[in-house]
Parts: sequence; structure tokens; C-alpha cells
Amino acid sequence: MRLILLGPPGAGKGTQAQRLVERHGIPQLSTGDMLRAAVANGTDVGKRAKAVMDAGELVSDAIVNAIVAERIDQPDCGKGFILDGYPRTLVQADSVETMLKARGLSLDAVIELVVDDRALVKRIVKRADEAKAAGQTVRKDDTPEVFEERLREYYKKTAPLIGYYYAKGQLQTVDGMASINDVTQQIEALLAQPATVE
Repeated sequence: MRLILLGPPGAGKGTQAQRLVERHGIPQLSTGDMLRAAVANGTDVGKRAKAVMDAGELVSDAIVNAIVAERIDQPDCGKGFILDGYPRTLVQADSVETMLKARGLSLDAVIELVVDDRALVKRIVKRADEAKAAGQTVRKDDTPEVFEERLREYYKKTAPLIGYYYAKGQLQTVDGMASINDVTQQIEALLAQPATVE
């Protein structure tokens, strides 16, 4: 089962990905985690990424794509995986398709968590308030200003993927504003349907 979860920051993708990991026994592949692992393991592509990061530059699409390709060849991805935070751009989406085709694989589902942006901002403020009340550290991206900047970045770079996968007939949607358990049930219902993705 090879999945992509789409949706803006705060939509609950990470929470749902973790539930899918537990239920289906497939890994959640986060680009940040994959980059750190490749650097730590000293792989060829990890060394390239480290040189770029040490120079204080952003890792290129080519390096990120190579790290993802290397990761999906590992044994724990044999039954599938969940892509988290990747692809972020149309160029990366094309790369996913190319790397899967080269391995005789395809996506089983692209699921968008549809949310209300204003309600998301309120959700973030509430999360920050709850963290403060509990004496916990508030995440630096849990301020309305930072969060709204992240939303703008999402709509500029990642939201075009919704149209990309819709045009391919691969996009499915769930109500991301429902409760966590309801969203999980919606996703599981979609995954239980016979695959139609080529």
C-alpha cells in the first residue's frame, strides 16, 4: 500500500499517518527523517546532502528525490509506505511517478484532508494555549503569524498537487475537520475500496 497524504499544515496528516503505520505495518517516510538518516548512515546521497546543508543551503530536488528513491528500496518498504511532506512540488510529484514506474510500482491512494483555514488557525492557537496551560513549550510554528506564513507557502508550492492528482483520477478526499477517529474511519473506508489507480 503506497499512499500520499495531502493537506495544509495542521490538517492532521502526521496523526493519521501514525495511525496508518500502526494499522497497516508500513513505514511513514518523512523527508526530514530520511535526510537525517542518509547523512547519519554516510550514504553517497547522504554525503551530498550533508555538504549542501553544511554550506547552509537548501537541499535540491535532485538530492531529495535520490534520498526517497534510496529509502523506498529498503526492505521495510516492501509492503508499501506513506509519503509525508513529499512530494511538495509538481516537479517532485513527477519524480515520484518516475521512480515508482522504474520499479513497476504505482500509488494506491492520494488522500487530501480537506480543512477550513480559519478553523485551522483557531486550532493552532488552541493547541498553543493548551501547551502553555500545561507548562509545556509552545512549538515555534504554533503562533498565528508563523502558521499563516506556512499556509501561504503551502498554497503557493504544494496545493497545485491537488489538481495534479485530481487530473490523473487519483485524488480522494476526506473531511479533515471531523474528529481524529472520524478522519481515520474515512481514510480506512477509502482504502477498503477496490483500487482504481493505475
